[in-house]
Amino acid sequence: MTRPVLLIALGGTISMQGGGGSGITPKLSGDDLVAAVPGLDQVCDISAVSPFRIPGASLNITHIAEVARLINAAEQDYAGFVVVQGTDTIEETAFLLDCLVSSSRPVVVTGAMRGADAAGADGPANILSAATYAASEVGRGLGAVVIFSDEIHSARLARKADTGLTSAFTSAPYGPIGRVSEGKVLLALKPAHGPLSLPFPTSAIPEVAIVSIGFGDSGRSLGGLDQNGISAVVIQGLGAGHVPEMLSERISELAGAMPVVLATRVVNGPVFENTYGFKGSEIDLIGKGVIPSRSLGAVKARLMLQVLIAGGADHDHVRALFSQM
Repeated sequence: MTRPVLLIALGGTISMQGGGGSGITPKLSGDDLVAAVPGLDQVCDISAVSPFRIPGASLNITHIAEVARLINAAEQDYAGFVVVQGTDTIEETAFLLDCLVSSSRPVVVTGAMRGADAAGADGPANILSAATYAASEVGRGLGAVVIFSDEIHSARLARKADTGLTSAFTSAPYGPIGRVSEGKVLLALKPAHGPLSLPFPTSAIPEVAIVSIGFGDSGRSLGGLDQNGISAVVIQGLGAGHVPEMLSERISELAGAMPVVLATRVVNGPVFENTYGFKGSEIDLIGKGVIPSRSLGAVKARLMLQVLIAGGADHDHVRALFSQM
């Protein structure tokens, strides 16, 4: 007897078809997607719901919080959950579900790089692998994952690394935690941290800015942030978490007015905390109240700040949670 799995379809390329010569758009429902996967009924007893049918670029925290509530409420009815959406924001959705889902059931986010009627459409294979994982016991308690091209990526590390290849997702610097092969889930690694289970937002989602620091940056992009309705800032620094020395005092002023998190524009490696001591270094900025993101990239650091602030977290709570990343 196969185990019950719920597929939650949000739209995206996997649901898109052409028509009228003006490009592909979301058209297929969750039931349509399920019907297109050969052998899926041998893997699990799958049901589908389609709360949204929109491109990934138009999803937001409110949408994904609704999905997380659905998963939490349906925990006793399903062995696992597959969320299908556009690849533009899969890494955001997976991380948000990792933050908000309290269930220990496997939660998988997947999609497709090619539309449903394209040659070599990859959606059906990705759904089959995702459903295989969701129906297994292997993923219990591991938090949300992304599955693409049979590779299993931890939500905290998953990132879209190519605009067109079907193997678009990576997990720098550690790689996938496993794969689905011949209908089996092969887990090589387990994430060191379980899901965060943060409180759901109870107020409006705040505006949080990402400011990427460039070569010879004058810091003009940092001006007025504390006067323009911005609730927090993520600084995407150079190297291990550095900025030009002339920006140090302005960042210090911001850190006195709102949470300021220091990330890095470098793909691999954490933000340093105790190596460099020059003005504008990580030691200098942390000493002025800036919060290091550690191994969390700027995109996910921004989401975490938004969820925490909307959930009523104070500055000390924000700092404490980022110390776990």
